[in-house]
Amino acid sequence: MSDEHRQDQAAQAQSDDGVDVTTGDDLAARVESLEEQLATAQDQLLRAAADVQNVRRRAEQDVEKAHKFALERFAQDLLPVLESLERGLELSDPNDAAIKPMRDGMELTLKMFAETLSRFQIAPVDPHGEPFNPEFHQAMAMEESGNVEPNTVIRVFQKGYTISGRLLRPAMVVVSKAASGKPDATSIDEQA
Repeated sequence: MSDEHRQDQAAQAQSDDGVDVTTGDDLAARVESLEEQLATAQDQLLRAAADVQNVRRRAEQDVEKAHKFALERFAQDLLPVLESLERGLELSDPNDAAIKPMRDGMELTLKMFAETLSRFQIAPVDPHGEPFNPEFHQAMAMEESGNVEPNTVIRVFQKGYTISGRLLRPAMVVVSKAASGKPDATSIDEQA
């Protein structure tokens, strides 16, 4: 028997057993195809791992922000109470003996309130005399002033507040502007 005949019989026997008989070129093409599929699968795996890492990082940031700013709405509701205590102290006479115990209690309550807000990183924004900053101040009016630089806060109607450095409520202020030499807008020219 010749070698070719034996190879044909071996090939026939292998194909009868259900084993795929392929040539060298077919094997090389199949290996190349499998390598491409492996490279694609590895690339997809790396992308999926990066996506999972990004989602995890975003979730951690969201949780951190939620912890940091969870008190925002509650703090906004408490600010009018704080301001009422401050106004009560401003309007009461410190020399009146009849209300001295009540005033002392209000001062202690206000002090405890301010300390509690401070523990939760809630800080007042009282910009009197500072340059106007639109990120933290809301200009309610502008007034000519020769005493201070233009765009300086000359009066504060209502203090603002921040929570962990983020604006909770802007300060409502009056801002200076340069004197113009024109007559005051509130005066009326009756000769016209």
